[in-house]
Amino acid sequence: MQLNAPRAIALLAAALLVALASPVSAQVDMTGTWNFDVDVQGQITNPSMTLQQNGTQITGTYSSPTLGDADVTGTVEGNRVTVTFEVDFGGQVGTVSYSGTVNSAGLWSGDFSLAGLADGTFVGEKS
Repeated sequence: MQLNAPRAIALLAAALLVALASPVSAQVDMTGTWNFDVDVQGQITNPSMTLQQNGTQITGTYSSPTLGDADVTGTVEGNRVTVTFEVDFGGQVGTVSYSGTVNSAGLWSGDFSLAGLADGTFVGEKS
């Protein structure tokens, strides 16, 4: 079958649109144990998370001497990762979140929120 010029141009344009619509960055693999440096107003803590990833969904556990242990859930979109979990502050439950990006060196960094009570930054590395 021979293509005429208009049809060939249309097919080329369609292929180009599909290529441009595809994500540029590959999705990161968050499965494993992550160790963190969390800075909240100059106070550094060193929690860890053990994560399992299934597609874009994350589940796992959080562990810290400060906040204790908790089950986590989250999402991955390309290199952007968000994980949240609930903590109990003396009878009041609040949401803790880690939201950031994983760079080409494999470091996950971004913003940390402690149930709206305090905010900070974090850097995590898979062990």
